[in-house]
Amino acid sequence: MSDSTARQAAAIERRDFLLELGTEELPPKALPELERALREGIATRLDAAGLRHGVIESFATPRRLAVRVKRLAACQPEQSIRRRGPPLRAAFDPAGQPTRAALSFAASCGVSLDALGRERDEKDNEYLWYGGTRPGAATASLLPVIIREALDALPIPKRMRWGTSEAQFVRPVHWLVMLYGTEVVPATILDTVAGRSTRGHRFHAPRELPLRAPASYEKTLLTRGKVIASFTARREKIRELIVAAATDGSHAIISAALLDEVTALVEWPVAVIGRYEARFLELPREVLIATLQDHQRYFALESATGQLLPWFITLSNIDSRDPDVVRAGNERVVRPRLADAAFFWAQDRRTPLAAQFDALDRVTFQAQLGSVGDKVRRVASLGAALSASCGATRERVARAALLCKCDLLSAMVGEFPELQGVMGAYYAAADGEDPEVATAIREHYLPRGAGDELPSTPSGMAVALADRIDTLAGIFSIGQKPTGTRDPFGLRRAAIGVLRLAREKSLNFDLRALIEQAVAAQPVVLPPGADRQAHCAQVNAEVYHYVMERLRAQYLEDADSRVTTEIFEAVLATQPRSPLDADARVKALVRFLALPEAASLASANRRIANILKKPSAAIATTVEPELLRLPAEQALHTAMVRHRTAITAALQTQDYGTAFAELAQLRPQVDAFFEQVLVNDPDAALRDNRLALLGTLRALFTQIADLSRLPG
Repeated sequence: MSDSTARQAAAIERRDFLLELGTEELPPKALPELERALREGIATRLDAAGLRHGVIESFATPRRLAVRVKRLAACQPEQSIRRRGPPLRAAFDPAGQPTRAALSFAASCGVSLDALGRERDEKDNEYLWYGGTRPGAATASLLPVIIREALDALPIPKRMRWGTSEAQFVRPVHWLVMLYGTEVVPATILDTVAGRSTRGHRFHAPRELPLRAPASYEKTLLTRGKVIASFTARREKIRELIVAAATDGSHAIISAALLDEVTALVEWPVAVIGRYEARFLELPREVLIATLQDHQRYFALESATGQLLPWFITLSNIDSRDPDVVRAGNERVVRPRLADAAFFWAQDRRTPLAAQFDALDRVTFQAQLGSVGDKVRRVASLGAALSASCGATRERVARAALLCKCDLLSAMVGEFPELQGVMGAYYAAADGEDPEVATAIREHYLPRGAGDELPSTPSGMAVALADRIDTLAGIFSIGQKPTGTRDPFGLRRAAIGVLRLAREKSLNFDLRALIEQAVAAQPVVLPPGADRQAHCAQVNAEVYHYVMERLRAQYLEDADSRVTTEIFEAVLATQPRSPLDADARVKALVRFLALPEAASLASANRRIANILKKPSAAIATTVEPELLRLPAEQALHTAMVRHRTAITAALQTQDYGTAFAELAQLRPQVDAFFEQVLVNDPDAALRDNRLALLGTLRALFTQIADLSRLPG
């Protein structure tokens, strides 16, 4: 930037800008993401327009999304223009007179033909060109487009219309504030005319509240509108209210997800404490938590020893004159739900969990993949194959697998689907099942998401892996693999669960064999004439590649791993049979590449790979020592023979670090070979023997990783 341009930019007037979009109640779980996306969308577009600004703040309540931009420049900086016109051969005729192309270009630049310059490109072709400046556009004229584009780009899966309007948004829009300084920005967005009036709490302050300037936004809503505009400030206020409302000797169970959801539901939070009958404490803890938190959005209370108490805290969105009425209303709502849960608990325990198994054959898992009963049998078979790798007994794994889905038919899970697995564990324990089997029923759903806990029992790990591998194999077999952002069967989560179990629990199972077993067991009906063997082979490869791609992503997202795409490709080329084995290879390769010998040996591997591609005839696989005539090739062969035993022993125990250390010692002989030996000797016997020597050397390396895939 020149000094004059810098002075001009500094002199541009700056004022705060406020956008507020008032709506019907927004989806509570989506509110934080909508707030973030709107803030970032506006920031990105302001920067793209060259509009200088200060801090950008965002606000979100159930009925509004707002963004305030501090010190936003009143206009763009002066724009430098440089345009290339037609080549001179097209701009002037043989007589030197300007053509229509030249005159049109000058007119489009708003200057005479004499004001145009000439320039040459890198090929020495000469063109007309125009250089000049134009004043930057006024910010007020740019803001409507910026706001429309930012709103259109919000992550809204399904937009709605309202009334007779053709506008579409996540909820009907009722008002729009666009203030630049003290002036309203003229705009109509989502069929709503921009003004300066916001609205307060729906009940406490329903009237319009005029805003003089963006700086007064939060204070006006707080003092006159009974609204805490900041999502973060409101969340912390709610946390403080919950802590203060807890009874003596108790504390509230505050989950981050529930706190965010409640924050998105209230504009003026008021804590109300209520209670329920102590007899409901006989229900499993998870049932009470699901009823209070997930269904009613209440915060449960527990004692210092972790025992649930018959109290709860709810956040009201109104400061009632009679809080006892609010309390009684909430107690009246939760009581029948707890009574239903108690009824389901008693009813389900009348029938042993195992008695539900036959009924699973009448529940469809997926139309082309059979019933849930079919899936459970496949999981049991896979689990048996995994039992040794997980340190489990086949009998426990088989029992846990056969019972793992039975609670889907229970009345409790029918009412509380989020408790599947949890209730199965309770019912199995009540039936006198092996404790590890009961725990495995709950654990086979773990991990449910990113960062979630993993199964702790051997049987739980085996069934969890089997369930996920069967799902991956089945859905890929029917051609329903994820595309883009669509993953209706949770296959990404399933693959990541398999990888986490393998790496974090150090489970060294043969993933390729398990995939082959799972794919072969799928009841997929192929079109007439289709080759089942070829179909299975293709699905095997697709599932394996899909899981390994998730592993690649884990490495690349971890800045501390030092794993690059090329490093992972070098390992993947060896088709490791287990994620744990792949992990060991990757880590060993990272350590190897830090050695001084690594660059030379990687380069040699690339050179060998290129050499071995060229011969049209098959390359011999056995080296004939008597045909090694030169000292350099003899020395390389001797060194390979000397180190092969140690390398083979290390590979058998997956000690890839030691294997690489042995291979690194071959560097002097490898370097000498390429310096002193002509591989493509005119003598065919010598040439073939040297190619066999290089092939043997490459085979030693590719047992761990294909170094030829590494960059130079």
